[in-house]
Amino acid sequence: MKLNRLAVIAVVGLCLSFPAAVWAKPVTINWWHAMRSARGKVVDTMIQKFNESQSEYVVVGTNKGDYDEVMNAGVAAFRAKKQPHILQVFEVGTQTMMQSGAIYPVYKLMADAGYKIDWSNYLQAVLSYYMDADGNLMSMPFNSSTPIMYYNVSMFEKAGIPLLSKTEPITWDQLGEITKKLVDSGVAPAGMVSAWQSWIQIENYSAIHNIPFASKDNGYGGLDCELLINNPKVISHIEMLKQWAADKRFMYGGQKYQGPKSEFIAQNAAIYMDSVSGIAKLKEAVKDFKWDAAPLPVEAWMKKPQNSIIGGASLWVLNGHSKKEYEGVAAFLKFLADNEMQMYWHKETGYFPITLNAYDELKKEGYYKENPLQTVGIDQLNRAIPTKISRGLRLGYFVQIRNIINEELEQVWNGTKTPKQALDNAAERSNIQLQTFAKTYK
Repeated sequence: MKLNRLAVIAVVGLCLSFPAAVWAKPVTINWWHAMRSARGKVVDTMIQKFNESQSEYVVVGTNKGDYDEVMNAGVAAFRAKKQPHILQVFEVGTQTMMQSGAIYPVYKLMADAGYKIDWSNYLQAVLSYYMDADGNLMSMPFNSSTPIMYYNVSMFEKAGIPLLSKTEPITWDQLGEITKKLVDSGVAPAGMVSAWQSWIQIENYSAIHNIPFASKDNGYGGLDCELLINNPKVISHIEMLKQWAADKRFMYGGQKYQGPKSEFIAQNAAIYMDSVSGIAKLKEAVKDFKWDAAPLPVEAWMKKPQNSIIGGASLWVLNGHSKKEYEGVAAFLKFLADNEMQMYWHKETGYFPITLNAYDELKKEGYYKENPLQTVGIDQLNRAIPTKISRGLRLGYFVQIRNIINEELEQVWNGTKTPKQALDNAAERSNIQLQTFAKTYK
């Protein structure tokens, strides 16, 4: 009995000698995101790997619906003082988040947590979208993409059309000739379809050709900006697509991606413009024809095209948590940016690796030789140093503005308005949204 008592005393003494941290529960970090299905499983794996890599923190990922729903849930939670630590917000919500007063800027978070980040090692065309006017990173890029052009190789071969380069873009005039040949020969019911019409045919078209989408350097220079999309070059581009629609060189398939993608997969259109993140989906869906990818077309007058701009989302850190929790957030963001995680994310989803180190490592292991499709978007995004115009868009109420542009473009395709009328009206309606935002957040 005496021996047992001595043993108990010894065990208790040993326990008391351990640091309190050994027995403390790990700190919980909540991340609300929009990733589901296959991408949701990839996110779950990344979270699991982080949780297994250390014992101080436990990240809990929660899908809150699509991008709109996640952002709305985050806003409501912040107002109720029940906000998560990390919120995934799509790129069009950037200005709203920056002006919200709810965020802990990522550049400051990482510095406060003791991390010396070499931001020059990140893809600059990605970083620039999420920086403030002084070049400070406000949110951590996560799922970043850019639009490219997919095409039906089998149809091209049948029509006797040479295959396209993965690095050198064709001109829009050449695309007009290609789509005409595809349709006139009877090889393709329609020439091309485009997903995300505002993002690809206006936002990216403007960036690649260094055309201002809005005043004040696309909104980076101040809230008191106005849309400039009703300029002669963009009007001319939409007029061209409207003309192509008359002879089936262009077919409108819907505002988002589901319709256009379905038309391409069904071989109702030979060319399909969409995000690089569509690569994995097409690999799964297309079984009965060969396809490939190329950069977006460029106007013949644009001798040195600019970079395309990104889509996707970034990770915003919300205010209202403890220093210890923010140390966990910083550790997790650093973990996500490490080579292993970026390479895994890129391979599994098609989204870009956000660091040059991860990109270089993928090249060294021969990944891009085996998967050349994955280079098309990266090369297009990085072919030029971003200008004040091509670095991105910084607009308040951008979600509503995109909806307005889509509504007006639909009236072009159905013949209700001319391209000039539609773009003039889109600019006028959008400027009201911008003025309201500026008054709200001045």
